[in-house]
Amino acid sequence: MKDIFMRVDELESQLGSIHADFGALKYKIKELLEENQRLRIENQQLRKVLKRETDPAIAATEEPAAERKDKPTVGEGYDNLARLYNEGFHICNVYYGHLRMEGDCLFCLSFLSK
Repeated sequence: MKDIFMRVDELESQLGSIHADFGALKYKIKELLEENQRLRIENQQLRKVLKRETDPAIAATEEPAAERKDKPTVGEGYDNLARLYNEGFHICNVYYGHLRMEGDCLFCLSFLSK
């Protein structure tokens, strides 16, 4: 009987260790997903810039970046935040820039509704 109790105690200890390992693994996966999404967005932006720089037809129809910065459009910042939120990132001051893992965020939604 004593051996069974000791064996159960060992298994419980091992289970606690496995649980901690899973927690650390889950955190690392979350970090990798956030980095992957950030790199995808960055890659997409770089492709747009490259296309604009290498395609003379596009470059001729667009204003230079320096001129666009002087003339911000109304709602441009809001549109950028809404786009980030729709791409799966938090835009609220609580979790800004972190990947949304569990659906909608009430903080973000209240910020967008202002």
